[in-house]
Amino acid sequence: MGRAVVRLAHAAGMQVVAAIAEGDEGRDAGELAGVGTLGTALVRDTSAIARARADVVIDFSAPVALAAAAQACGEAGIALVSGTTGLDDAAKAALDAASKKAAVLWEPNMSVGVHVLAALVEKALAALGPSFDVEVMEVHHRQKVDAPSGTAIRLGDVAKNVRGGRYVHGREGRPGARQADEVGMHALRGGDVIGDHTVFLFGDGERIELTHRASSRDLFAHGAVRAAGWLAGKAPGRYRLADML
Repeated sequence: MGRAVVRLAHAAGMQVVAAIAEGDEGRDAGELAGVGTLGTALVRDTSAIARARADVVIDFSAPVALAAAAQACGEAGIALVSGTTGLDDAAKAALDAASKKAAVLWEPNMSVGVHVLAALVEKALAALGPSFDVEVMEVHHRQKVDAPSGTAIRLGDVAKNVRGGRYVHGREGRPGARQADEVGMHALRGGDVIGDHTVFLFGDGERIELTHRASSRDLFAHGAVRAAGWLAGKAPGRYRLADML
């Protein structure tokens, strides 16, 4: 992701002023060739963010690193775009705190197509009514550490916002008949799958499947770079990719 951000940021005409990758202690902008990921080393040294005097930080890292990056961005008044997933309470709190002093845009999926998918799911549920059952399935590579994916949760939340309900994470044994308020959530892991998400809408005698499949990681980096260009100069606060679209 870091290399993709570097390449696409340059292609978009942006000046890359600093990079911090896992294992870096933070180096001045003059020493750096491009933007990288904000890795776990950032927890030990966040001063590189302030020294770089960037307009926006783009983060694809881990929750503990994101928390440190958000704190540094808030203190320096630098906008933050993050696609890190699996956030813990500390990372969520850090984003909220940073947003009081800087513009913060966090999304579990930076794909524009995924956000179109979410809009389609919302429209479909409103039109179909409560008689259709909702199940969300996501597929990712074997190395992904969190489940379900942040994107799957976002899609499930769309269903819950439209019609209420509760998550049911997988089924085994004898859970009984499916209840009307269930929003099923299923995570598959294997191979090198970048990310597939399908929302199933099951009715009597028919079903609708709305699917997004990622075939290149560039789409996430492209969305983040586009969001960074849009977020620069915005007032402090929390933003979403839907605001940009």
